[in-house]
Amino acid sequence: MLGFALANLLSRPMRTALSVLGLTVAIAGMVGLFSIAEGISNVVTRSFQQIPGLLIQQRGAPVPIFSTLPSAWEQEIREVPGVTVVNAEVLSRINLLEGKVVLSPPRFLLGLEIPSRLALQRCVYHENLVEGRFLTLEDQGTNNCIISQQIAIEHKKGIGDTLLLNRAECPIVGIYHTGSIMIDVSILMDLGTVRQLMRVAPDTVSCFYVELAEAADRKQVKQELEDLFRGREGDNWQPSGQSSENILGSLFRQLDRQIRQTAPGDLSAPSSPPLPATNNAASDVESPVEVRSAEDWSERFDEFSADLKVFLVIMTAIGVTIAVLSIINTMLMSITERTTDFGILRANGWRSRDIVKLITWESALIGLIGGGLGALLGFIATLVINATWPDRMQLFASPQLLVFSVLFSVLLGTIGGVYPAWLASRLSPMEAIRRG
Repeated sequence: MLGFALANLLSRPMRTALSVLGLTVAIAGMVGLFSIAEGISNVVTRSFQQIPGLLIQQRGAPVPIFSTLPSAWEQEIREVPGVTVVNAEVLSRINLLEGKVVLSPPRFLLGLEIPSRLALQRCVYHENLVEGRFLTLEDQGTNNCIISQQIAIEHKKGIGDTLLLNRAECPIVGIYHTGSIMIDVSILMDLGTVRQLMRVAPDTVSCFYVELAEAADRKQVKQELEDLFRGREGDNWQPSGQSSENILGSLFRQLDRQIRQTAPGDLSAPSSPPLPATNNAASDVESPVEVRSAEDWSERFDEFSADLKVFLVIMTAIGVTIAVLSIINTMLMSITERTTDFGILRANGWRSRDIVKLITWESALIGLIGGGLGALLGFIATLVINATWPDRMQLFASPQLLVFSVLFSVLLGTIGGVYPAWLASRLSPMEAIRRG
């Protein structure tokens, strides 16, 4: 039966090739699209596996670059049981590098508190240093920097060269490479220097990176850190596009703080009526900080990937629908042309289910060939894209995705042949011969 079905397909090579091509394009597109989601998940997993500590940032901020915290909180964090090292960080986006405006891929300036950074047992940048040296105490107050290998290649820089950052000349003392597009985007410098270059207030930081003792309970320490600042004054981060209600609420909160700072006497019993509440106003018992672990970051990106996959499914469904309709059209035309053949086969003892099997085999073969070629083409495309834009794209087509693509294509081909097979099986031998 399989050989007979293959011979029928080869007898009409152009029509078969067009059906296979349509399915190939659809499956290749599916592999390419879903390799984006898998690539994101793969990058996130590999990146945060290299960062075992906890990150303390402003509540509500999507990433540390949008976070602002008082630097004075560092000492209190150090006193929490289980905390061994607290490293203050300032993160800012670089707008001008080597005299050129930086748009994509983004570049960030990461200011590190060098003494505490050197005290860490694990530092992703230090561990992945490929040339030169890491920052030392002598680099405090200087423009010395460490750059990623991607940045070094992009601007043709090496150890001892000077990198023009905004308008400051920064000598390069080290080059690191982690292989992650999420990490290899930063330029490392002394915390105080970054504050001056990026005009960051000296009493603020973006976040605190906390390293724990090996025996410490991560969940318990995380909860204690959030409880430590619960009830403290501090606004949750909000996007720039605030509603008038949020802006009004923010103004009321600022006014309330000013009154409490300047008014004499006991403020425990306010003489003014309570401020109007807003939907986004923080609760009095809410902590102004949130503590995130590698698992927390992975979960957030998983939520993003879930939304992305819905979009990918919709886009793939469009291409798949077109491919299935193409198969149905091909098989219907094939049945119309072979009506007499089916009548002769029925007259020679073939049953209706034999006709169904033959047509189903033909459509399944189209699905198998199209799926195999589509998976291969999609896999090659991911390799080419990764090689062409290594610092922007890291697609990943897993073996599971490729196998699923082929099996899914076979299923589509089979489904595409069901209706034509049913039509062909309804014809009686004499009616089929007469129509032919």
